[in-house]
Amino acid sequence: MKLKITVAENEAEFDRIAAERIIQEMQNNPKAVVGLSTGQTTKNIHAIVGELYQLHPFDISNITLFGLDELTNVPREYDGACYTMIKNQIADIIGLKKENFIMPPTISDDFERECRIFQKTLEDRGGIDFQILGLGTNGHLGFNQPGTPFEQETWVSKMDEVLEARVRKETGITDKELRGLTLGIKNIMHARKILLAAKGDSKAEIVKRMLYGPISVDVPASILQLHPYCEFLLDAASAKHIH
Repeated sequence: MKLKITVAENEAEFDRIAAERIIQEMQNNPKAVVGLSTGQTTKNIHAIVGELYQLHPFDISNITLFGLDELTNVPREYDGACYTMIKNQIADIIGLKKENFIMPPTISDDFERECRIFQKTLEDRGGIDFQILGLGTNGHLGFNQPGTPFEQETWVSKMDEVLEARVRKETGITDKELRGLTLGIKNIMHARKILLAAKGDSKAEIVKRMLYGPISVDVPASILQLHPYCEFLLDAASAKHIH
């Protein structure tokens, strides 16, 4: 299978291409279920989606947005909560209806139940039409760290130590277990279309392993080699080791 790889000339083009892919999906499919990711890679992308929508509004009354994952046991109002980031960066900007913004809660007495509800809610809306993914420096997707089985469905995973330390510092939470509720790799692979967005020199080595290494749970993103409609969007720095 020939991989679809797009290399942007610079960061501005990278962000514009990704934003246009999201806008195109929503315009071409008025009932699209669109999965977003949070972090430094996607913040500017969300901003451009908002700008493009405000310049050229279109009907989003039946569009569903959701986040790939969420932190557990933090306040939903915490700036680092995925709910808050997506809400502030894009959902509120485009005026998305509250009932069309699907996120698991950050606080619950039964996160396994929340996983089932989150997954079923997306299934009831017809499944994922388009999913944008970031890439961890170790190849993780969402909170699916290396070693996660490819058949894993929505679950609660451990955070990496660096992220956990940062969240604890920012929230002051010391007495609760912090984890990540995430769609599993099986759910991700069931998305009809995927955009994997990776930029920066720090991603260059893992990009090479993702695209050309063996498909292995040691690099969760390597499974995307098998997805029939996955586009890998890179910048020059992240693409420097590929041919």
